[in-house]
Amino acid sequence: MVRDTNRHFKFDWITIFLFFLLVGFGWLNILSASHTGVTLDYFDLSQPFGKQLIFIFLTFGLIILLLAIDAKFYERFSSLIYIISMLSLVGLFIFGKNVNGATSWYAIGGMTLQPSEFAKTATALAVAKYISDLNTNIKNFSDQIKTFAIIITPAFLVLLQNDTGSTIVYGAFFFVLYREGLPKYYLTLAVSVILLSILSLKFGAIITSIISIIVVISYHFLNKRKLRLYQLTLILIAALAVSFGVKFFYQSILQPHQQDRISLWLRLEKDPVKLQKMKQTFAYNLNESEKAISSGGLSGKGFMEGTRTTGKFVPEQHTDYIFSTVGEEWGFIGSSFVVIVFVLLLLRILHLAELQKSQFSRVYGYGVAAIVFIHFLINIGMVMGLIPTIGIPLPLFSYGGSGLWAFTILIFIFIKLDSNKINEW
Repeated sequence: MVRDTNRHFKFDWITIFLFFLLVGFGWLNILSASHTGVTLDYFDLSQPFGKQLIFIFLTFGLIILLLAIDAKFYERFSSLIYIISMLSLVGLFIFGKNVNGATSWYAIGGMTLQPSEFAKTATALAVAKYISDLNTNIKNFSDQIKTFAIIITPAFLVLLQNDTGSTIVYGAFFFVLYREGLPKYYLTLAVSVILLSILSLKFGAIITSIISIIVVISYHFLNKRKLRLYQLTLILIAALAVSFGVKFFYQSILQPHQQDRISLWLRLEKDPVKLQKMKQTFAYNLNESEKAISSGGLSGKGFMEGTRTTGKFVPEQHTDYIFSTVGEEWGFIGSSFVVIVFVLLLLRILHLAELQKSQFSRVYGYGVAAIVFIHFLINIGMVMGLIPTIGIPLPLFSYGGSGLWAFTILIFIFIKLDSNKINEW
């Protein structure tokens, strides 16, 4: 399935430039966050920055392969890729290695591989394939159920491996389906459940129920299109069920460390002694991360000059908390630069997606943007304390071979599809 690449230079070089800009700047921050202060050996494989540099070099070969493969290959074999990916997730229950409480890795020689990272690309391909099928209409309930099943299957398998962060990422596909015509009431439902859950945990089920009743009845009388009695009744029952059911889910389903993280975020704990203990146990990384970011000021302390970074105050700072290194050493200016580059990358992908001549390429492009966006949003929000602590890396920036290669595959498949749009008529 490999063709001559004489038209290869029609690739979108803006996207490629933004990709390498993030990878390069990310490596500099991994270097700063993980070096030991002695003479640097950039290829020191005992250090994260040395390993990441090897991962980056190997990425070039991966990119060449992805761009050399015929663009039609990704559409024709998307279902097979999805099935293989699901089997790799199932295999973790037998051959997986447990790291930090999550059975999400295969140990291969001296390295580990996380299949859940690659499953996101496989799911994006499968969703694009199914939605673009001539017999599929996302406005039909039966097709919605089938599409949801494609998305929920890997999410459920990842959740069983105790990897909540990766599970949440699959919610990003909602944006893709919404673009393709998913009814708006799904958006209303999702937002309502989230708000009711937060309000119920924060203020209690009774107060939340009263608020829900007032809002629903007010909507009924103020809206020109009145709700029918059965619709009004169903909405009220659903709102009450969520208001009273979320406490059961919180106390009986979530694990203790997940409860504590949500409790810290919503300030639910009233006992000062237990609260202090929770902060020391679960909020230590967050507190140190916030201190590092705030200490950077406007322009930062300078590359490799961050005292909290070089002092290793933030544990494993080169992974999920890499943005705190940016905040301390590059300041508000550097942090804004990273955010702007990510926004430009997302806008560029969305722009290219809208230019696609095939629905498959467009849906996949939106899938790429959605996955990158949810990773970016959650990681930045987590590091700054705006959302609960969730173990999720910053795309192309955080340390890790699986993450880097997975996002490389995700993005460069789309770059290949985009380069082929002239032949999609």
